[in-house]
This record gives sequence, structure tokens and C-alpha cells, in this order.
Amino acid sequence: MIHRTHHRPQSPRFWVLLLAAAWLITPPLAAEGPRLVEEVGRREFRIYSDGFPLKTGGHVGRMQLEKRLKRLGYQRVKAKPKKPGRFFWGNQTFWIYQRRHIQRGKNKPERLFGLKLQGGVIRGAVNAEGKPLSAAKSDGLMLEPELLAESLDGDRAKRVAFALDDIPEQVWRPLLAAEDARFFSHHGIDARALGRSLWANIKAGKVVQGGSTITQQLIKNRDLTPKKTLGRKASEAVRALQLEAKYSKEEILEAYLNYVYLGHIDGLHIYGYGTAARCFFGKDLADLSLAECATLAAMVQGPNRLAPHRHPQRVKKRRDWVLSRMAELEWADADAVARAQREPVRTKKDALPATGKGRFLAWVAEILGDEHKRRSNNKRGFVVYTSLDPLLQEAAEKEVARRGDKRLDTALVALDAETGGVLAYVGADPTDRRDDFDRARLGSRQPGSTLKPFILLEAFSKGFGKDAVTPAGRIADRPLEIDIDGKPWRPKNNDRKFHGTVSVRSSLRHSYNVPFVRLGRAVGYARVAARFEDAGFQVPRPIPPSFLLGAIETSPLSLAEAYTVFATGGVRLEAQPIWQTEKPNGGRLKRYRRDSNRVASAASTWLVRELLADVVANGTGKAGKLKDIRAYGKTGTSSNRRDAWFAGFAGSVVCVTWVGNQKDGKVRVSGGNQAAKLWRGFMNQAATARPPKDVPKPNNIVASWIDPKTGHSVKAGKRGAYEEQFRRGTVPNRKRWWRINKPTPVIE
Repeated sequence: MIHRTHHRPQSPRFWVLLLAAAWLITPPLAAEGPRLVEEVGRREFRIYSDGFPLKTGGHVGRMQLEKRLKRLGYQRVKAKPKKPGRFFWGNQTFWIYQRRHIQRGKNKPERLFGLKLQGGVIRGAVNAEGKPLSAAKSDGLMLEPELLAESLDGDRAKRVAFALDDIPEQVWRPLLAAEDARFFSHHGIDARALGRSLWANIKAGKVVQGGSTITQQLIKNRDLTPKKTLGRKASEAVRALQLEAKYSKEEILEAYLNYVYLGHIDGLHIYGYGTAARCFFGKDLADLSLAECATLAAMVQGPNRLAPHRHPQRVKKRRDWVLSRMAELEWADADAVARAQREPVRTKKDALPATGKGRFLAWVAEILGDEHKRRSNNKRGFVVYTSLDPLLQEAAEKEVARRGDKRLDTALVALDAETGGVLAYVGADPTDRRDDFDRARLGSRQPGSTLKPFILLEAFSKGFGKDAVTPAGRIADRPLEIDIDGKPWRPKNNDRKFHGTVSVRSSLRHSYNVPFVRLGRAVGYARVAARFEDAGFQVPRPIPPSFLLGAIETSPLSLAEAYTVFATGGVRLEAQPIWQTEKPNGGRLKRYRRDSNRVASAASTWLVRELLADVVANGTGKAGKLKDIRAYGKTGTSSNRRDAWFAGFAGSVVCVTWVGNQKDGKVRVSGGNQAAKLWRGFMNQAATARPPKDVPKPNNIVASWIDPKTGHSVKAGKRGAYEEQFRRGTVPNRKRWWRINKPTPVIE
């Protein structure tokens, strides 16, 4: 409960009349948002994550639902919640009382709903009365977006938000003592304070005292405009009156405390009391002493000039004045003030969490600059609804940092297999703030064997000549020489061995190079190159045979987009970092729609999918195997062993990891080692958080048992044989006595 100090209220009539003309040219305050603390000024940036989908089949524990709700400020209660912002985790129902919020630009009302559980798995949803929701509405439930950043430069420390009711008066009383003692009695403009400051400035012959109220300061700070013009002052005053008419004093004070600028540490700007308490004193806001609270209030006048870690004596002088002012106003006991004034200024800086979101924000800024040039050039604000999943982003950054090697560079991109939304994005080591190069999007490197599945897409689709290519097809793995401009090219396998005649499945499982060169040559370089280009790769002209082994360049982001083909059943999704942009005070600027195109048939894609699962289960991708969930993927290593890749998908997440060595020539990397282990570490969290996308098996896919020695079909369950998938009409002949010495054809 806030105990106000009352003064005789001043009449706002004079100010309303004086500023009536300015009212006509001043834009109204934003009306959206459940609280003032969630509204924005005209020049502010607010970048949101996407809402998290609560889909049937998801496990509430593995998706970290409780953690996600607490990050959004929800409180866990012991029974079915009765107020918004609460949740109850029962054995059979997980109840969530969702707050009013904005989802991709749409206003969503507060609502109570329950997730029906069976063994922790979501099996459906019910409304507040316990009546089942339709399947479509159940899978349409989403948590609200989380605020990711308030700057596109990545130069703001993450704001530690709080509610005024959760902190003691001792935290904010020093601020009012220093800046606006009559806060609870004026109407947004304090005529007495203005007159006092004017007289003080006249006597001093310069500006020594300001007359702005907390309300006016909030508006000025959140509009982010430093101009000191009469028009701005008039607009600021009018907006202060509007704000006071619309919101309570407590809401205005809470917003101010959450947004006030308090300097910078190591290049990261500190906004809000909650963040400052952590960064300067290593404490939660509620645990600060009276002296520390007065130090924060003192800093407001000049956050960097009075920074406690750089200028302790300077800020102590201002702090002691703030404490004296509290004693003068009888807001603090004289003995307590005296004790606080004797304390030296001590700081205990919390290590500011490094973040890899900087590269993602730079990408967002680039898009905004292209799409809204005039607005960007004028430094007008934006509200941006992105596709990022904050928990997966955090997991990706931690995994990259944990497996980091200062001699190596790293990148990770994760996409939603249903929408193309960018779920996680790490362009380099997140702990290295000096490295601002984005390797996820701008780093072009050779992808190696990660391109082999796209050769199979073309081979399975059209075969070669009159012959179909199947997963059981047989290829010669013997020495090969190809003439390139009069010079011989002799491709080799990674193990420096040849393996006789091998199946297509075995060739991909072990990533044999020579069989894939033979297959690509038989199908036709031009046809394979065209398939590559459909998937988003660039192939040089004239087409070099080495492109079959990944001797072209691409980025982790482009490779992730290409691998959505296998996760969707043949459709390539373009990565979507943004869903919608708006003006800070409302009004849509642009809605971004998913861009997709079909690259291959569902049948051909299905055959490649099954082979990719085999690569992870039994082949070079074993290091990417996940717990309790089927994974699909392919390793890749460049010919000079400077680039290692793992590309694949599991659950409804497509992920590509890249580890590269551009610094130490002695260090070699491998897709089956560094890249696969990084992929597994991240995907063990990501794939379980998002249930698998349903890709039905095409009707024209059939199964048959195959003799691995001859490639013929045999009786089901025959010893030594294995079950293989085929497009209908391409199943090999059955093994007969007259064909015993005539195995299926071999691609030479």
C-alpha cells in the first residue's frame, strides 16, 4: 500500500487554457496495452518475440511452460486462477489466466483456459467452464510475446521489469524527494516547481534547476528526442495532462521507474531501476539499502556524470543531498538518514549477460531500413513482432558458448518447419562483443556433403535415362577420373578407400563421395544444378563437377531454408524473422507473409527423409542422435577441413550449425564431430519443446524387402535382407533362380 504525502492540490485550469492550442497539434497517447509500463513513446523501439504455441502433443515439462510463464511475469497459484497473470499446474489440467495483450498486431482479450494433460502431454484444451475447445482452437492457443529488446543496436542491457506493489517505498521515495516531491498532488504539471526553478535559473544566470515533473520526464524520456524547443515543451506538457487523466499516479511512477535511463556499463545502456540494481549493486531491487536507493535517485540528474562505479565521490555528494531532502520532507528518520550518509558508495557489478541477439537485431534493422526508409532515416520508432523464441535463443547462445573454442567461429540457425519463422539465431560467439560479423547470414562457405540429399531429390524424381533411381539402387565405388579443361579430377572418399558396389542408402549413410559423383554425372549436371537452384543455392557457370561434393558457397541461413524442403514434404520456406511492424502509438506498417515454393514431389522428399533418418541413426550423423525423438540430418565438411556443418530437423524445428576455422591452420573440423555435437546439444531442447510437424506418408510410397548383395526384392523377413521404401512402380524385380547371377544394374 502506498502512503502518499498530501499537499494542497493545484488547479490545472491555467495550464489547460495556456496549452489548448498545442493540444490540437499533439498526437494522443496510445490506448493499447494492459498497463502504461507496456506502452511506448512516439520514437521508441520495442522488439517482441513470437508467441509460444501450446499445441496438442506437446509436453508441458519439456516445453518449459512454467519457466516461459514466469518470464512473462505470471505467478503460480495453488488452485484454478481467478485473476489474469496467474497459472495453476494440476495433474490433469494446466490452467492459465491469460492477460490482455497484443499478438502480431492483434488485440487479444484476457481469458482463462485449461490444457488437458495425460502424463504431462497436452491432449486438448477447455474453456473457463471446462468445456472442450475445438481442435483448431486448441492448437491455436499461444502465450503472449516477450519483450526482446528496446534498441535495434543491441546496446541496451535487458530490462528487469517489476511492479510497484512488489517493492518497498524506500526504493522510490528518494526519487520523489530529488525530482518531484509534489508528485501525488499535482496533475502532471507543477506550477510551483516551474516558478521556483525559473527564479533559481535567473539568479544563477544559467540553467541550474529544472521544473519538470516525473510525468513530464517520462514522456520526454520515452519519446527519445533531445530537442529543447517551445513546441516540444508545449507538447510534453499537454501529454502530461493527458497521461494523468488516463492513468493513476501509481501506474505513472511504475512506468518511470521501469524506463528511466541510468547510465552505461561496458557499452551497454542501463534502463530501469530493476536493471540498475543488478548491474551496479548485484542485488534485487527490493534488497537495496536506503543509501543505495538514494544513489539511484541521485544518478537520475546525470547518469554517466554520476556513475557510482566511475565517480563515487561525485555521486556521494548528490546522494547525501537527496537523503537530506528526505529528512527535510520527513520521509525518513533523521538517524536512518545520518547512518546512510556515513556509508561510502560501494558497487558490486553483476556481469552483464552477453547476448547473441545483436546479429538478429541488426538483421531486423536492415529489413526496417529497406522497407521503411523514410521512417528509419528520421529515426522514428517501431514496434516489431518477430518470430524469435526467447528460450530457444537463450539455449542456442548457451550451447554455442559452452562448446566454444576461441580458435573457431560458430553459427546456428533454427527455423520453424511450419512457418519458416526464425526461432533461434546465433551469428558468432555470443560472449565476444567485439565480433560483430554475422556468419549465420553473411558468411558464405562451402557446405560439403550437406548438398548430397539434393542430388537424390533429382535422381529419385526423374532417374537417369529410362531407369529409375531408388534408395536400393546400386552404384560403383571405384576409382574415377573426370577431365576438366584438360586436367584430370579424381574424387576420393573421406576414408581414402573404395568399397566396390554400394547402395544409394549406404552411400548417403557413410557419405561416400565417388558414388555421388557417378550418380550426379548419370542424372546430368544441368538437371542437378537446376534442382540446387530451386532449393536456393547458386551454382556457377560453367557447371564444375565438384559442385556435386559441395564445392559452392552458401550461408547457414540459406542451408536451413533449403532443408525445410525435407521437413515439409517438398516445400521450401523462406526464413521469416519478422511477422509484423507497427508505429509505436499504433497503426500497422506492414504484415509479412510466409513465402514458399514447391521444390520436389512429396514422394521423392519422403524417400530422402527416410535416408536422412538413417544417417543419424547409423551413419556419419550419429553424434546428432537425440533422446526419445527421431532426428533427420546430414553432416558436411569442406575439402580443406576448415568448415564443418550439420543440417537437419527434428520435432518441428529445422536447424543448421556451422563451425569454421579461419584463424589456426593446424586445427581441423568435422561435421560429424564439432557441428553435430553442437546441433545435438541445442536440438535436445528445441525439438522436445515443439512437437513434430505431421508429414503424412504419400500414398504412392510402398515398402519391399531387399537383398543387399543383388538389389533384388526378396520375401519379407529373409535373413540378411532389409526393408526399403520405393515409389510405386520402381520396386526391383523379385529374386528368381534364373536371375541369380544377374543383379540389378549398377550406375557407373
